[in-house]
Amino acid sequence: MNGLSTVLIVVGLFLLGGIISFVKQKMPRGLIVLLSLSAAFCLVAGVMRLQVWS
Repeated sequence: MNGLSTVLIVVGLFLLGGIISFVKQKMPRGLIVLLSLSAAFCLVAGVMRLQVWS
């Protein structure tokens, strides 16, 4: 596990926590969707950089 994949996974998990917080605060739906997409992209990019499948 290299540094960049670790950073991407940690940022994705941080954004996931932000989603939960924003839903509890009843923030606008568009903001939650944007945050969800960015969290998903960070997590997928971090997992794909792990190079487990090669």
